[in-house]
Amino acid sequence: MTISSEKKMPEEVAAWRDPEMDSVKGTETPKDPNKGYIALLGWSVNAIKAAQKFDRRYIVVAPEWAADFCTANNIPFIAWDFVRLNDRSMEIAEKLKAEGVDVAIPLFEETVEWSGAINSVLLDSPRMYGQSILFRDKALMKRRAQLGGIRVGIFEEAHEKEDVVRFMKRVNQTLLKLDGDPDDPIHVKAFDKAGCLGHRMIRTMEEIEHIPDEEYPLLMESHLDGWEFAVEAWIHDGKIQFLNISEYVTLGYSVFVPATKELESWRNAITKQIELLIKTFDIKFGLIHPEYFVTADGEMYFGEVAYRPPGFKAFELIERAYGFNAYQASMLVFDPKSTKEEVADFFPQEVVDAKGYAGCFGVYPRRRVVSKLEMPKECVEHPYFESHELVAPAEETVPDRSAFGTHWGLIFFFGDDPIKMRDLLKAQEDLDFYV
Repeated sequence: MTISSEKKMPEEVAAWRDPEMDSVKGTETPKDPNKGYIALLGWSVNAIKAAQKFDRRYIVVAPEWAADFCTANNIPFIAWDFVRLNDRSMEIAEKLKAEGVDVAIPLFEETVEWSGAINSVLLDSPRMYGQSILFRDKALMKRRAQLGGIRVGIFEEAHEKEDVVRFMKRVNQTLLKLDGDPDDPIHVKAFDKAGCLGHRMIRTMEEIEHIPDEEYPLLMESHLDGWEFAVEAWIHDGKIQFLNISEYVTLGYSVFVPATKELESWRNAITKQIELLIKTFDIKFGLIHPEYFVTADGEMYFGEVAYRPPGFKAFELIERAYGFNAYQASMLVFDPKSTKEEVADFFPQEVVDAKGYAGCFGVYPRRRVVSKLEMPKECVEHPYFESHELVAPAEETVPDRSAFGTHWGLIFFFGDDPIKMRDLLKAQEDLDFYV
């Protein structure tokens, strides 16, 4: 799909043109026909920009609303509705196969199942679709982990409110709680949503009443008192090629990479857990994003695993810290035509090759009514501050947060001291950005 002149495009399409994009400037990296042809499932401008600077052919598979942007910026594109798998689901796999595509890469949670279905056709590997279901259904995921000998907390599915009540009572009975003791909290999560979406911590029986009926069925888990962290691991030929440990400061608010020495001291144990995860889920290639807890007694518990880029711009943080493009890294390990030597040469050495520590903070308004965005001096005048994505409020009344909620935008920091970074990110929680 090549656009030679803006005059050939309707004005409303041409308005989407980005003059800084390589495909517009004519500076796109030449594509090697001997390397893989990749389909990007979903929408990420940063992934597209990375593909344009990489030597693999690519095509974007995204909803129809992306068509004008792709046309305006010379981006190869196929429109597809990812709402649900249905009788036409095979059509996109056949289209991509006819196009000569070698592999499909999921860019967000809702396309993981699609990538499994498509790659089972492109790679002639029927098991890949079933594997993708394990990455999407948190209950099946936990059962598979248990079967592999991976330590998980207590969990069950809930189809109605009474199931949550019974589970909470059973968990606290197991913990030998007496009448009058405060209940131990439980967590409820959506079966197949990303990150904190649909995630609630339930501390009292009364809070169960606040769960909307439309959120059922859901997954219930016991609470683990521990240090929660995330991992990004790129896998090729069944082996870890690069393993990043992302340190959460406050879940749902802040993260930075690489981790502090204290968390990095667990790297060998974490690596063994990731190798067990790869074996248990039979992962041959790709990018995985698991989350774990380390408890006070040194036990490591599996939380969940995703087969797509993490949230909170973790890929961008990794690139800021290490210098390599994490989207290109994923294209490399997904590509069945990549060689072991090419993959080995691409990645730096964990921790020691990092240029510094990159972190970000997700802003939630702390006031019920706001009128403007006002960046606090404590934030923007700090030497680690780099940029932010916050915009002025569209309306004055701040909507009630459902469960953990969705942040209003990210603030990015970079510095040379992980303890300063951790303290800085924690301090942002006490600041007002919307007043």
